[in-house]
Amino acid sequence: MRDDEDRPRRAIAHEIGQPLDTLSLADLDARIALLRAEIVRIEAARAAKQAAQGAADAFFKRG
Repeated sequence: MRDDEDRPRRAIAHEIGQPLDTLSLADLDARIALLRAEIVRIEAARAAKQAAQGAADAFFKRG
């Protein structure tokens, strides 16, 4: 019989709305970290798009 440490760990993934009652505290902490990192990534992409839109608006502004 193998110990839990010998088993390969599943990749952390999260699906919005999935049931959370079967997850351990460590699993919940991992999900929180994953989602926080994803929020940072999305905010950076949004900021880049906003800057590009601002530059395009300034370039095409006629005055």
